[in-house]
Amino acid sequence: MTQQIIREAPAPEPLEGQQANAFYVPAPNEPILNVNNIQGNILGGFNKDYQALLFLEIENPNAFKHWLKSQINFIATASEVIAFNRLFKSTRQRRGGEGTVKATWVNVAFSFDGLKKLTNDADSFTDKAFKAGLAARAAELNDPVDKDGKPIGWVVGGPDNGKVDVVFIIASDERADLLAEVSRILESVVAFTDEKGNAKSSGTRITFLEEGASLPAPLTGHEHFGNLDGISQPGIRGRVADNPKELLTPRQNPENKNQGKPGQDLLWPGEFVFGYEGQNNDAKKLEHSKGQVVSAGLHWANDGSYLVFRRLRQDVYKFHKFLNDTAADLDTDPRKVSAKLIGRWPSGAPTVRTPEEDAPNLGNDDNANNDFEFNGDDLPDGKFFKNDVVPPSKDATGLRCPFIAHTRKTYPRNDKTPGGGGPGPEEIDRSEVTTQTHRLLRRGIPYGPVSPSTPNNPLQDPNFVDRGLHFLAYQTSIEDQFEFVTKFWANDPDFSKEAAKGHEFDGKLTLGHDPIIGQSENNKPGGDRTRKFFIHFEDDQDKPQTKELTAREDWVIPTGGGYFFAPSISALKEVLT
Repeated sequence: MTQQIIREAPAPEPLEGQQANAFYVPAPNEPILNVNNIQGNILGGFNKDYQALLFLEIENPNAFKHWLKSQINFIATASEVIAFNRLFKSTRQRRGGEGTVKATWVNVAFSFDGLKKLTNDADSFTDKAFKAGLAARAAELNDPVDKDGKPIGWVVGGPDNGKVDVVFIIASDERADLLAEVSRILESVVAFTDEKGNAKSSGTRITFLEEGASLPAPLTGHEHFGNLDGISQPGIRGRVADNPKELLTPRQNPENKNQGKPGQDLLWPGEFVFGYEGQNNDAKKLEHSKGQVVSAGLHWANDGSYLVFRRLRQDVYKFHKFLNDTAADLDTDPRKVSAKLIGRWPSGAPTVRTPEEDAPNLGNDDNANNDFEFNGDDLPDGKFFKNDVVPPSKDATGLRCPFIAHTRKTYPRNDKTPGGGGPGPEEIDRSEVTTQTHRLLRRGIPYGPVSPSTPNNPLQDPNFVDRGLHFLAYQTSIEDQFEFVTKFWANDPDFSKEAAKGHEFDGKLTLGHDPIIGQSENNKPGGDRTRKFFIHFEDDQDKPQTKELTAREDWVIPTGGGYFFAPSISALKEVLT
């Protein structure tokens, strides 16, 4: 038998004491989260530099159940991951560097077809998108599809790639440890032995395996286009122990008890894990938006979550060439064009607070780089463009952060959105309340080698290189969270119409697609993929000049994916094995 890998050093009591810089806010009305039963990547987030995705097809359900039972003790819980992440951060802060503690984590999730092979009640899941699967919904998401509506160019999860019933997520601080754990799982698949050492079939076959990794310096923490990634994650209400100080999301904003970090609104955990209260879509104010307990349709799904996986190939050269060509046409810097399209500078500094040039100190401060809103009064002096960093501010006009910017499209914050008007004659604007019902817990990581290209010097690879992002996100409604954001925000060129009313420039509402992930509805073979979007620059008279840009090709291309369910530890033990 393979020698068991030592995956981590002994840890202290997992959830003892809040982080030292957290502002203590009692939360007696928030639920105690069953962190020993919830998989670790959902609420805690693996946050590792190296990650692999292993996809399996179940060929013999009974044999697979026996094999899966042998893997359950390797599945990391939220309790373990949260405890480690706190230890890692405190040790790094004290010693001034990383590498002092490390761990390797494993989580697992199942497609609807996979669950049907293992249970008799999978049809009780209520999410139509989950039951249909991502490939069947590709046309609705404006992915390129053939004449029969099948996705084009997928390498995993497509109709011609073999069944994807199960996905294992393996993550580690060291690549050698990652590969060792992947090898352990692969060996157990092809040469499974039971607890008595008898050779058995695992009942499954490998359909796809791919590594991802954080990019090396100076792009660490960034995606392949060169922008800091994963900044704006929602805060989650709830305690990880009975102790009222043991909050999942530490309160770090003494001026707002309904936020974690400044600008990070706290949401009820049922938005991301079944069996807990979610957001109330009909609430009048965000702080009073506690809703009903969220159910997946069957009891054993509690403490579980839906997982969306998208394999997104990034054409770095074409994106950088677009930035460079546009900058030359407008006599500006390509990185400024990028900031207009993203809504943030490469450092992560938001253009709402520093519209004309990057401010790395702001981008590096996670208590400031997300502290802003959109709708509301702009700067008191009426200046929409300033070269210095401004205090937390707003941008109702879309001048500093265009309405089409990826940051604004995928999370419009308090922008006025369709359906945000309130009940009754007072017409209370509830846009932010409804917006928060569409949030995602993102757990993505880049894959593929770094490109030599930069916005100032676009370079094409001499041969085709596959690089991009493994997009992973957890939620409790694929229809109302991932698909809603994709279809009704990113892909809708008129989405920001409500917010833009009264702020027309050159007689036009300055709208358009999300320039990064937005896709044209012309998704059939030979269809026109052209997207248009508006941005603003300051001219010599301190007044905005509005520019309509046209992108004739996609820079982010879906090449695979799937909809999965990440069950609780108890469901793995009692239902699925």
